[in-house]
Order: sequence, then structure tokens, then C-alpha cells
Amino acid sequence: MEQIEELMEQREPSQPCRGTTELQQNSVFRQMRRKGQELSVEENISILRKATAGTLALLGDNGYPYTVPISYVYADGKLYFHSALNGHKIDAIRNYDKASFCVIAKDDVQPEKYTTFYRSVIAFGRIHIIEDETEKLKTASLFGNRYNPNQDEALQQELEKGLSRMLMIRFDIEHLTGKEAIELMKQRDHNQRCMNSTESIQKSSER
Repeated sequence: MEQIEELMEQREPSQPCRGTTELQQNSVFRQMRRKGQELSVEENISILRKATAGTLALLGDNGYPYTVPISYVYADGKLYFHSALNGHKIDAIRNYDKASFCVIAKDDVQPEKYTTFYRSVIAFGRIHIIEDETEKLKTASLFGNRYNPNQDEALQQELEKGLSRMLMIRFDIEHLTGKEAIELMKQRDHNQRCMNSTESIQKSSER
């Protein structure tokens, strides 16, 4: 009880996520082919902070890929999920700890152009069931504060009655990469040039 109350075309190449510690680039992961469309680390993290759900990819039964849409919380360079005590997802995590997670930030179909204006992020890393009770409580509180903020009393009641029937899961990000449609990239570059031009004119008029 007391414990619950206390826990209430040239951008930089693909880079690993930076949380509380600096991760080194891992040569295991492929580099993006179209570098100009690659999102920066800051843009990738911004997407992860804002979104509420994505698709978790695991190695499932008999070697088949198993993907599941799931809500999450991003904090301190890690992803957190919650789950029932048993099921395909949990078996897959216990059997193999490598995983990936995809978040689609924009999916704007352009029928007349036969294309889609998209923006998305993929995280690669290791996934684990949280066994430590203190970390489990802290993670559950992250979810409560993310999806129902400023409701400490209600969150405490929910944790007291439901935490024992849930598992908390941590995804340690090893590599993070994001990409956007070339049309969005061009629009972004155009906007940046306009902004730079405006600032230059303003500075000249101040002289």
C-alpha cells in the first residue's frame, strides 16, 4: 500500500535511440537506403512520445512472425507495455527476446497521386517481462499517468485490485529508425528555407 502511494536529401544517418545512456550504433542493423527521407533521432523520439499505440513484432509459434497492435508508454529511452498473465505474446517473449515495434505517425492516402504521405518509426531491441515488483509498480503508474493523468486516487485503487492480474513488459531499444514520404521531406525543406529567408530579412531590416 505504502509502496503504491510512493510510486504514484541530407539528414544525419540512422542513429540509435538515446535515453538515460548513450547507445552505440550497432552494425547488425541495416542503414536506410533513402537517406534524405530519414528522420532524426529527435523526430523519432517525438513520435514515440506522442503516439499511444503501435505494432509489436515477435517470433511466435513454429517460427512464424507474430505481430500484435498494442498500447504503450515511452520513457527514458525505453518502451513499456502491459499484458494479461498468459497468451501468445507472453509465450513469444519468454521464448525469444528480440523484437521490433512500429508506430505510424501519419498515413494520409493521396488517391489522385497514387501514393501515401506517411511518417513512421521502427524500434529494434530486446524485450523482457518485468519481474521486480518495484519496477512493475512504477511501470503501471507510468500507464496510469499517461492515459488518465492527475487521478492518483483512482490509479491507486486500480493498482490495488488489478496489478496482480497483469504483467508489465520492458522493451530496451537498441536501434531506432524513422522515415517519411518524399513529399513530406520536400515540404519540410521548403518550409525551412522560407523560415531561414524570413529570419534573414528581419535581421537585415534591424541593421
